[in-house]
Amino acid sequence: MGRIVALVLGTLAAVFVLFNFILPMVAVLFKVALIIGVISLVVFIAVRVISGSPSQ
Repeated sequence: MGRIVALVLGTLAAVFVLFNFILPMVAVLFKVALIIGVISLVVFIAVRVISGSPSQ
């Protein structure tokens, strides 16, 4: 009986940690990566436009 209670409490604690700590951190990391990607794309386009067409 004690093992079942410990199993249930451990499962509830794992679900709590997953939804309150891990998923928000993943969401923040995704947002940061998206922002960095957009900034780098803007810089790339600006450099490409300023430098003109590439000479071959």
